[in-house]
Amino acid sequence: MPTIKDYNQFQGLHWETGSLRNLLAFQGITAPHTNKPYSEAMLLGISGGIAMGYFTFAYQGYDPMVQILTRNTFEPLEKIYQRLEIKTNIRQSSNPAQGVSNLRQVLESGSPAIVFADSLSLPYNAFKPDKGMWAMLPILVYGYEEDQDRVSIADRSRKPLHVTTEELAVARGRTKKNKYRLQTHGSPNPEKLRSAVETGLRDCIQLFTGAPPKGSKNNFGFLAYRKWENLLRKANQRNSWDKDFSPGQKMYAGLTSAYNSIAIYGKEGGADRKLFSQFLQEASLLLEIKELTDIAKKFMKSADAWDDLAVALLPDNVPSFGETRELMWKKHYLFLEHGSTALEEMQQIDKRLDEIKSQVSEKFPINSSQAEEVRNVIADKIKAIHDIELDAVQDLHSVMP
Repeated sequence: MPTIKDYNQFQGLHWETGSLRNLLAFQGITAPHTNKPYSEAMLLGISGGIAMGYFTFAYQGYDPMVQILTRNTFEPLEKIYQRLEIKTNIRQSSNPAQGVSNLRQVLESGSPAIVFADSLSLPYNAFKPDKGMWAMLPILVYGYEEDQDRVSIADRSRKPLHVTTEELAVARGRTKKNKYRLQTHGSPNPEKLRSAVETGLRDCIQLFTGAPPKGSKNNFGFLAYRKWENLLRKANQRNSWDKDFSPGQKMYAGLTSAYNSIAIYGKEGGADRKLFSQFLQEASLLLEIKELTDIAKKFMKSADAWDDLAVALLPDNVPSFGETRELMWKKHYLFLEHGSTALEEMQQIDKRLDEIKSQVSEKFPINSSQAEEVRNVIADKIKAIHDIELDAVQDLHSVMP
């Protein structure tokens, strides 16, 4: 089965918006307001834009974890398809051979395919094997050479990625719901772009100020900022950081998982605010609402505040924390810029991170008083973000027709 020889799109950053951006760009589809390929920023905005969500998890056998939602994660691709009237065709089978056949048919038609695969199973991500965890996410497959046992993939990195046919099969078959699933797409309806942007903006405002998509209202939007801040400052509160992420291995796990959510997971720092700012600048031209340009500047300021928070989570004045942050970012940078050619160096970074984790677990580098100080600095940064974004979202609400 052939590889699409002229495939050259590797700019998409996030699994969902990035994969779709790469596919549309390869197909030569352009946006009517720019006559250029649809930007990932535009697709982010149409999907519902940015968000704030605060969640913690404590699974048996795993360190406790903090997850910060920085963008709409509630069916973002489906929202883009619906709002731009993109016709989709889903092919799915529980049979591995049929899954390969479906992929072969799409590639032989000359188009890449959006394929759902377990990110944790794909070797170029340098994750340790874990039977208890998975993350089925969309990637773009543009080549499948059975005779060479080679699959070609575009997945966040600026470089082509390659796995064996068996490695892809394992990742595609990881869960029943998305087993051997792939999607193909038609073109967006350009006449729907304006309404799609307006709907995406309203969604974003709703995510910050309205009823939550699911769960407790305190886990979303501006209430989530206040919740996180209070859990950091008030030691006696239920689920406080002093209790759930007490100094030691738990606190280290909380800090590193929060940093990953904010700075690394499908992004390049800034908690998706830089990308959203770019969307607002595009939307300003498309909707002819000049105030959106000024609001975009406020979200750039917010992006900087999120970066400050990321540093506060793993500060340099605690050497093991600062080294952890630098290593996590370096591994992410290596993947984005060099792909699987940097796999060995990424694995060495993981080895060093394991050593640091063991060291801080045996002898935590800060005492209870210093841990409280770290938590208060983090809380101050969260409060600063809250205030910047409250002002920006209020302005956004005021200019929407």
